[in-house]
Amino acid sequence: MTERKSNELPDEIFPNFITKPAQFIRENFVLPFRPKEPPVYYHRRYNRVPTIDQCEVGDVTCRFEANEQFLRDKAVDMAIVKILTRRLTQCHVYWGAGAIRNCQKEKEDKDKAMINYAIKYGDIGYTVDVLEYYMKQKHRMIWLRRRQENGDVNASYTD
Repeated sequence: MTERKSNELPDEIFPNFITKPAQFIRENFVLPFRPKEPPVYYHRRYNRVPTIDQCEVGDVTCRFEANEQFLRDKAVDMAIVKILTRRLTQCHVYWGAGAIRNCQKEKEDKDKAMINYAIKYGDIGYTVDVLEYYMKQKHRMIWLRRRQENGDVNASYTD
């Protein structure tokens, strides 16, 4: 065995001298303030708020929250369209000449999402308020009801 000089510390004292204060600080000051389980998502989650038809007439705060919720929903729908467009582009790049045959599903998904986006947000413009959008829905429902009253059996609110 190697002999230890009188001025050297034993091997088991030095690690305890460094780790014990750090461990004390971590257990008593750091860990109690951390969330118990980490979130499974990496973006901010917003709670759903009442829609504009559930707000009172003079409630400015409720109308603002409904407008912000509407703008978030619109941004999500636009992101879906962009993702599907990117998938179709990647499919075309991957398959090259065979893209027409092999990318039908991607094309159908993108077209369906674009049609739904156009139906939902098409005629309302860039600077939109949730009240304008709500009026668009109301007018469309009235138009469909009048078509059904006039005998159009194929009129339905399916899209």
